[in-house]
Amino acid sequence: MKYMLAPMEKITDSCFRHICHKYGADLTFTEQIRFETLVKKTKSALERIKLHDNTPTMIQIMGKDEEKLDAFMRYFVPERGFQGFNLNLGCPSQTYVRQGIGSAMIKRPTKVNRMVDTIKNYGYNINIKLRLGVNLSEKREKVYLKLIEKVDADFFVVHARHRSESYERKADWSVFPECVNTGKAIVANGDIQSKEDVEKIREIGCIGVMIGRAAMNNPLIFGQLKDMKLPTLESVKREYIELCNSRDIDCSENELKDTTKFNYK
Repeated sequence: MKYMLAPMEKITDSCFRHICHKYGADLTFTEQIRFETLVKKTKSALERIKLHDNTPTMIQIMGKDEEKLDAFMRYFVPERGFQGFNLNLGCPSQTYVRQGIGSAMIKRPTKVNRMVDTIKNYGYNINIKLRLGVNLSEKREKVYLKLIEKVDADFFVVHARHRSESYERKADWSVFPECVNTGKAIVANGDIQSKEDVEKIREIGCIGVMIGRAAMNNPLIFGQLKDMKLPTLESVKREYIELCNSRDIDCSENELKDTTKFNYK
């Protein structure tokens, strides 16, 4: 069973990824970034995918322009720690959905498979993170299952909510068995917080779990699930701040108080 840190906007910077891996996460993911932006090689875009160390990391990308994806692949040079790419088909932003990307791509398996093939042709690993559709109607039509069946990615991270569902509504784990039954490698995502949760996911047949919000509050959760001997959360918070300072990443005790990072009770 693999333990993975979910990609989270303004959360999973290189320092947070390092901390989560050091204390139990097997694999981490960058914040999402549009590959159409990366083609321009702007400093801010390139900084988002900079890995800094050998923490096992997947770079999460999002977009739909296949020519620009190929253009990005042509100049991309992997850094140490790079494990491959994750294609974002789960972003719930209405702005992105209107542009036909993020969750809107779930019902376009043929196009998604071409993008997967483009990345594979350059010799890189590629997996997909997806929701259950844009809305309840798409979930009922099982667009997520059709995509999993038709796309040849290394594995699929299934966030068990459709785009329109809030986090207050419990993730629907009942979809995981049918996803596993496709014969594809499935990673479960959504409301996984305890050893009991992990055991249920293991019994279903998933190859791993991805944890987001619970790790944001408590980056030691991976080690706790593995029964690792761990330091205090307060000492890890100080370690995180020191690492941010060493990499010129803006972070302070006061800034952390205004976020949900390290706020586990």
